[in-house]
Amino acid sequence: MSSNVIVPDETKESFGQLRRMTQRIPGTIFQLYRSPCGGMRFPYLAGEFSLMRGAERRRLRLDARHVLDRIDTEDFPRVMTAIERSAKSGHTLSIQFRLLDADGETRWMAARAQPEAMKKGTLWHGLMLDISEQVAYQAHLQALSDTDELTGLANRRKFMTRLDEEIARSNRHATPLSLVLLDLDHFKRINDTWGHLQGDQVLAELAALSLDSLREDDVIARLGGEEFALLLPLTPLVCCEPLAERLRRLIAEHDFRLPQGRVTVSVGIAEHRVGESRETLIERADQSLYAAKRNGRNRVESVT
Repeated sequence: MSSNVIVPDETKESFGQLRRMTQRIPGTIFQLYRSPCGGMRFPYLAGEFSLMRGAERRRLRLDARHVLDRIDTEDFPRVMTAIERSAKSGHTLSIQFRLLDADGETRWMAARAQPEAMKKGTLWHGLMLDISEQVAYQAHLQALSDTDELTGLANRRKFMTRLDEEIARSNRHATPLSLVLLDLDHFKRINDTWGHLQGDQVLAELAALSLDSLREDDVIARLGGEEFALLLPLTPLVCCEPLAERLRRLIAEHDFRLPQGRVTVSVGIAEHRVGESRETLIERADQSLYAAKRNGRNRVESVT
């Protein structure tokens, strides 16, 4: 009598559909086994993903280090800690990390797996997905929320966050910090005379000029309209004044391609005092800016 098992056609079709599906998902269905001594391997892997190709899949069934070694060095300790906690608590393993794929490209991965306690060690059943596109899109949205659309500079929200950070650092270490407020003179006249498109071009060029004249650690932002702000860490007032004057002169001498006249700015600066709040520092810089306007524009003023 034959001992061959006859598999129904419906079952064969179901297995075929499952195989095709696992080959096309943008990630990997896996089992991860961790022995009591800490050694790890992948008893099961399925999915079409450049991270693990034929020969490497076979090696990973014996030793997980072939993929663990590709985890970003900054993320590796966090991944190992998450695995350890999941093994001890029995809670779901849920992690995101950067990983080098087989082509040497860094990918963002998300892994979620349920642990199963074995007589010896722990076995996770899970799914690992490539989320690089989602991470890039989120970073793009974050950049948009922090960036002025016209000039590409930081916007008011981003600048205030950085200002708070630098004030906290100045208060903690008693290091110098200067704030510069810059406002275009008679900007409404530019818009009214040559149109808003020309006005936008002036703002964009002014932003580029200012950015090129600053140091790497300096921060420049468009606060709104024709008002800009510069944050100069580790810079006392005595060093900030010549920098502001150099920028004022650079703008006044630049050819903005207006049919008539030139573009000038009024500049107000203030140095942070240890223990001073953000609002007080901005108010003092504002007073300097108003003084520059009152005293004839196209000039730099400061308060002590």
